[in-house]
Order: sequence, then structure tokens, then C-alpha cells
Amino acid sequence: MNFIETRGNDGIKPKEVSFSEAILNPSASFGGLYVPKELPKLEDNFIQKHLDKNYKKLAYDILKAFEIDISDEDIDNALKLYDNFDNSENPCPVVKVKEDLFVHEQYHGPTRAFKDMALQPFGSILSSIAKKRDEKYLILAATSGDTGPAALNTFKNKENIKIACMYPDGGTSDVQRLQMVCEDGDNQKVIGIKGNFDDAQTALKKLLSSQTFKKELENDGIKLSAANSVNFGRIIFQIIYHFHSYLELIRQNEIKNNEKIYLVVPSGNFGNVLGAFYAKKMGLPIEKLLVASNENNILTEWINTGVYDIRDKELILTKSPAMDILKSSNIERVMYDLFGEKRTKELFDDLASNNMFKLSENERNLLQTEFSAINSDDKYGAIKIKEFLDEGYLMDPHTATCLKAYEHLKEKDLKTVIYSTAEWTKFSPTVLNALKQNNEKYADKDALDEISKKYNAKLPANIKNLFTSKIIHKTIINKENIEEEIVKFIREN
Repeated sequence: MNFIETRGNDGIKPKEVSFSEAILNPSASFGGLYVPKELPKLEDNFIQKHLDKNYKKLAYDILKAFEIDISDEDIDNALKLYDNFDNSENPCPVVKVKEDLFVHEQYHGPTRAFKDMALQPFGSILSSIAKKRDEKYLILAATSGDTGPAALNTFKNKENIKIACMYPDGGTSDVQRLQMVCEDGDNQKVIGIKGNFDDAQTALKKLLSSQTFKKELENDGIKLSAANSVNFGRIIFQIIYHFHSYLELIRQNEIKNNEKIYLVVPSGNFGNVLGAFYAKKMGLPIEKLLVASNENNILTEWINTGVYDIRDKELILTKSPAMDILKSSNIERVMYDLFGEKRTKELFDDLASNNMFKLSENERNLLQTEFSAINSDDKYGAIKIKEFLDEGYLMDPHTATCLKAYEHLKEKDLKTVIYSTAEWTKFSPTVLNALKQNNEKYADKDALDEISKKYNAKLPANIKNLFTSKIIHKTIINKENIEEEIVKFIREN
């Protein structure tokens, strides 16, 4: 299967590329993204055939349906990394919390966040391709807190790979920051930016499309790629676990095959819900995708009004920081699918020039056939965290945002899966505030200890050990100095 560009072709880049080319060189014409030329349509008995198969077999068969130009050996080696999760047979369990509500726990990997589900196998595949081609790559990652640790983990000390990760200084939890700055791989550089995630992501996109930066790297024999969800290598693995959600409900005798369900996804950069959108188009029986946002409600406004307007918006730092985003990359792939390349380029040209775009009424209606959206605030999240722990389930603040969608957006009496994208351990002060119903300032270590003891919550060793780990990366710079800092890293290593 080949991949094409969301904003059309500039006459310089190839009109179609293979999967391996799309993940090695994710920057498409006019600043666009790569998408599959067509999505595979799975056979009618696909779900039935996989009821007695484990997650790795499900993932393998979906990847093969895309006809990607990756060897079976490399796919198998990538999927074996799920053996490092808490349960190798079921790396992302689906847990019943109410009669019609289930939590898909995506945080059972090495860095305790859903990014591991995609980045663990993606990193393995990209590294293998680079080694086989005898090419050296710089991988860029911009993070609001979870992509960074997961990318650094998967690419650590990989042959032919260097990785530079940018995070907003002060814009992540302490655990997320320590997961990055304590990494001791020989091929890693972690850079704190004086700014927010949008600044980091804008810098990443600018570097990916910068010919001068690429020439700087080429002088040192290095090519450029990215670990963010601008890279379809991430998205393809984010399609798989939505099928797993459905299979788990059948296995638990909660639904019958072909019965529709709702999926609720907490959204920032829209990659996770994009995976669900593609899964639905491939045949998964989803009634509708419910999008949950925090106080940075740009996605809610876009879906509900058809207007994407950041002219007068300032990023709000919330208790669900992985969703603190105003420039959401993967809405572009949705709009390409719904409106085509010409219209997508027009809309994103408007966004670049005017910091806003507006869909037509017909376009908005088409968007709303696929998605409904709602947002909540930190107070709501705190109430829900306590309410659910009182009933025996401990969740993080991002998961809590999903409950607003579950309560207000369902139009039919169908089973609902919400996606828990991070373990409570990554946001323990916020969780402790919610449980104790106060606004005290807690150090992460103190909050982790109190919650684990008082509420009998398991504390993974790799989280506990962070607080005695040596801080390796101490660089904090202005965003204008990112390119210079990365070039220095390349030449010093």
C-alpha cells in the first residue's frame, strides 16, 4: 500500500511513497502529512476470527492488511516488545467500571502511558529499517509529557539512531520530566523549552520542513525523521487497540458481534481518536466517536461550531497537561479524509495566515456525523477521580475528562469504552488533591507514597526509582535556539 499527501503534491516530492518512506521522511508537500492511499477493508469475519487470538496476532494481521513494506521478521520483533508490558497476552486490559462503562487501560508499558502502545513497536521498526539501509537518522520528538519518555525509551541506544526530545519547561508533571531528564542513553538529547507544547511542536514541524537544517544534518551523514504522531508509523499502531476494545467486550459477554459501541477518547493532538476514526472506516462497529477535552477546548469548538480559531487563545496549563494543546496536528488527516486535499490545503493555509479557519455548514455537518465533543475543567476532574475511587477504581486526570462525554454525549443506550491514557502515578499530586478534596501543594514523591499506602495502589518500581536517579539532561533554552542546540548535540556525539 502506498501513501499520499494531505495537501496535494508540490511537484518535487514523489506523488506516492511506501510505508517505510513515509515513516522515515514524514514531512509531506506544503507542510502536510502522509495518509494511506486507501484504508484496508477487513473481511466480514475478522472480529470472529480473532476472538481466540492474543493482542500480538491481532496487531500482526492488521499491519499485514495495510500491506506495509516491512518484513515479517521485523514486524514480529517489534510486536515482541509487548512482552515487556505487565501482561504480554493482554497489554492493554479493558476493565468494567459500570454496567455500561469500560476503561481501556493503555498505561501498562515501560513508561506507564498509552504512547508505549505505538512507540515501542514503531521504534523497533524504524531502527531496523535504518540499520538495513545503512543510514543514520536523527529522530525528533516534541512532547506534552508522555511522547517524550516513550520515544526516549524505545530509541535508547538503538544503532544508527540519535534522538532529540523537546518538552515545555514547567509544562509536564515531575514524573514525566524525570523520566526524560534522567535518561542515560548515549544517543539521547533532552531539551527543555521556555514555552508551551505548541511552541515545541511548531519547532519540530519547522525543523522537519527546513531545507537548511536538513543540509546541516546531511553534512554529518544524518537524515531526519520524527516520533510524534505526525508520523504515520505511530498512527498505524494506534488503530489496533480500538479493535482490541471491541474484542474484549465480546469476550466478556458484554456485547455481541456487530453490536455498535461508543468510544470516548481524551484528546490533545488527535492521534488516538484518529486511530479510532480509521478503525471505524475499516469496519469496526462504532456508533460515534466522543471527543473529550479540557479547558483548552479548541477541539470542542471545532467539532461543535466548525470554526478552528486560536487568534485570541492562550494555552491554559491544566491538571491534564498532555491535553494542553491548541494546534492539533491530526485533525488534518481527518479533514483530508472528509474534504479532500484541495480543501485541506485551503483550510491549513488559512490557519497559517490568520490563525483560524471555518468549515462550511455542509462540512461541519459531515464532521459531526463522525464526532461529538465536550470539554470539562479541573474541578470536574477532581470530583470524578474521588467518585470513582470511592467505588473502587483509581484513575488519572486525563481519564476523568472522558466521563463528561460519557454522561452528556451518548444518544443511544450502548456500551461505552473510555480510554485511560496514563497511569495515576504520573500525576499523583493532582490525584491526591482530588482524593483529599484540597488544593495543597504535594511533591510527587510524597503523593505517590501516600496514595500507594493509604489506597493500596501499586507503585511500579520504575516510577519509584526515578527520585533517586541522576539527572543527566539539564538544558533549558529559548525556542529560538533549538536548531543550534540540536546541531551541537549531533556534532558532539
